[in-house]
This record gives sequence, structure tokens and C-alpha cells, in this order.
Amino acid sequence: MAVAGGSPPGMLRCPSMETRMLRVLSTVLATERCVGMEMALRYGCNPHQTPARLVLPGEHVPLRVLNGRPGYINLLDALGAWQLVRELHLATGLPSAASFKHTSPAGAAIARPLTAAFRQASLLPKGDLSPVATAYARARGGDRVSSYGDAVAVSDCVDVSLAQLLQREVSDLIIAPAYEPAALALLQGKKNGGYLVLQIDPAYEPPVLEQRMLFGCTLEQPRNTALITTETFRNVVTSPSRVPDDVLETLIVATIALKYTQSNSIGVAYDGQIIGMGAGQQSRIHCTRLACEKADKWLLQQHPRVLELPYQRGVKRVDKLNLVDQYLMWDQLSSLEEAAMLSSFTTPPVPLDRAERAAWLAQYDGICLSSDAFIPFRDNVDRAHRSHVHYIAQTGGGLRDAEVIAAAQQYGMTMMMTGLRLFLH
Repeated sequence: MAVAGGSPPGMLRCPSMETRMLRVLSTVLATERCVGMEMALRYGCNPHQTPARLVLPGEHVPLRVLNGRPGYINLLDALGAWQLVRELHLATGLPSAASFKHTSPAGAAIARPLTAAFRQASLLPKGDLSPVATAYARARGGDRVSSYGDAVAVSDCVDVSLAQLLQREVSDLIIAPAYEPAALALLQGKKNGGYLVLQIDPAYEPPVLEQRMLFGCTLEQPRNTALITTETFRNVVTSPSRVPDDVLETLIVATIALKYTQSNSIGVAYDGQIIGMGAGQQSRIHCTRLACEKADKWLLQQHPRVLELPYQRGVKRVDKLNLVDQYLMWDQLSSLEEAAMLSSFTTPPVPLDRAERAAWLAQYDGICLSSDAFIPFRDNVDRAHRSHVHYIAQTGGGLRDAEVIAAAQQYGMTMMMTGLRLFLH
């Protein structure tokens, strides 16, 4: 059975302008490198690990290459990101997007309106964006430094609005259930024709059991099919116990994102999007510090003084994003780094002091923190408070649960025990 042949059952076409209904996509744009039930890859995790291949199971082939040639890490990121956005869409009913790097999301989001400050801080183009493009703009904007060269996943059809947005970004690949013909044509011209475009059958369900070979040994377990819904957050252990619906939706985004993030992991989210992800740390407090530092930067990027930074004429967009990052960590720069940063401004900007930062963060309500396991010590809650976190979801079951809950109560936070651990290794 050739992957490069006709569309597998269940493959979807974008909604037409007239009916907006999903239909079967029939295309022969898949590359001839996909033969039978195997797909040759450029190389494995590193260039010296060759040959490498993807073995596609069963009679039904769910994945097709519409442009480019995938590598091993490309597929790890693409398949992880696809699971995340598919689950977000199922949980919220909204177009969803993820920006993946090195097997963890740098950002994830659902489609919600963009504020003027976010658009300016993200240096987005003028004009309206479609819902799916909006979801990706928010996902990539969650951590613009980490999203550089990302793997993109979206839950819905890729339209021209999203394709045009992607043309401006440094990105390695996209995976989606369907593509408008005009959008696909734009993407096929990206990276001198080498941009990787993958199409996946949204109806595909993998086997219940998954296997992994490590050092010649095969590990086997059931897939993590735990569903994250509003019911996941019903066990509120602090007072008051009311959680607004929009916050529940944000908690869903944060927790589903953690499900596809290398452990240990902490996610900070606001208004339906990740704004800080701390992934793969051996200590949970390090995850919390990392996630909260990123969240602080995300919020401070929209401070008027940051939006008005006086760049030299000719400074490129990507360099402006890096300069904002340096400006917000000014006190950590070496003298040479500081001099290089200041040379990119027409006049030296005034740094934000600690009081100004705290006052800016304090105006945001509804900031959420989710943990992929129990919170072992109150230091995580103390750090979260400095980032003005209001809602914390954690597994519970730690030896110091009472101490951690008391810390949340002391700060006026709302804490939920989900009883659901979401480790990923």
C-alpha cells in the first residue's frame, strides 16, 4: 500500500467558502519517498544515525507528506504536537495550535481574540487573522524565543491566513488535518521549497498499547488516554471555591499541554494560552521558577515602556524580539552584552525596576498554574504568588499537602486537586 497514492479514508478537505463543511481531500502531492508501509527519513536524532525510517502500522496509513522530507526529530515533534491540538480541540471545541520544540510545547493556545498590546508585542501584521491563524499566533507568542524554528500543529484546516502568517516565521514544519490548495501552495514555497508539510487523518486512533525500545529492551504500556475536562478541576481544596468558566478553559489548556510535555513540568497559562512552560527539570521548584519567569516576561512584554523601545532603523523583526528578551533580563547581562543591546537603540531605554514589574503583574487576573504531578513543598506556591498566579491545579497526594494548601489559602489562591498524574518520559 503506497502512502503516495490516493487519500486514506477520513482525510479532510478545508471547508469551502460556500458550505464551510469538511470533505475528503483528494491530492497526489505526497512525495514518492513514502513507499508501502515505511517512510525513509533524512537521519535519526543526529546526522550520523543513518539510515532511519518510520514504520507505519496496519492497513490504514494516517500520515502523508505533502512537501519536504522529514527527519526523526521532526516526526517526534509533529506527532506529539498533533496529539496536543487534537485533544485541545476536543475539549474546548475551538481551533487549537501548538508550537513544539524538542518534544515539548513552547506554546499552546486556543483561538481567542487578540488584544492590541499582544499584537504589538508580537509584531504581528496588520489586518484580521482567521481563527486558526489566531490560535497559532497565540501559541507561538507564548514563548517567542523558544518557538524559533518550531514544529507547528493546528487542529483545523490550514487556510491562507495561517499560511501567510507562517511565511514570516522561522519554522521547520506544520502538521494539520487539511489544507486549502492556495495555502498549501504558499507553504510549498517556504524554505526554498523544503518546508515540511504533513497531513494527518483526524479520525485515526492508534492502538491501545504502545511500545518503546530502549537499549535492546522493549517497554509496553497502555497509551495515556486520560481526558482533561472541566470535571478534572472540581475538587477545590481552598476557599472560596468558585472557578469561572473562562478560567476552567484556561486550566484545560495548561493541563493538556502538560500531558504532552517532558516531565517534570509546570505550565502557566492566561486567557486560554500557555505563557510559561517549565519542562524536563529534575526538581519541581526549578520547573516552577522557569515557567513563572517566562510568564513574567510574557506579561511584561506588553508594558508600555517595552512596546515603545526605540529601535535603530533597520533592526530586523527577529532581533527586536531578542532585544525585548534582553531588556527584560537587563540585570543578568554582562557588560559586553549590555553594550551590544544598547547599540541597537537610538537612545538608552530606562529599565523596569522591581516595583514597576510587580505593579504591572498585579493588574492581571485569572493567571493559572498547572502541575503534572503533586506539588511537594510550599516554595512552589510562594514563587507562583510572585507571578500573581490565582489558580493552581495539581495532582495532590504529597506528604505535605496540608502545608501546600495552607500556603495557597494564605495568598488567597484557589487550589484544585486533580488526582491525575501526567508524567511523560
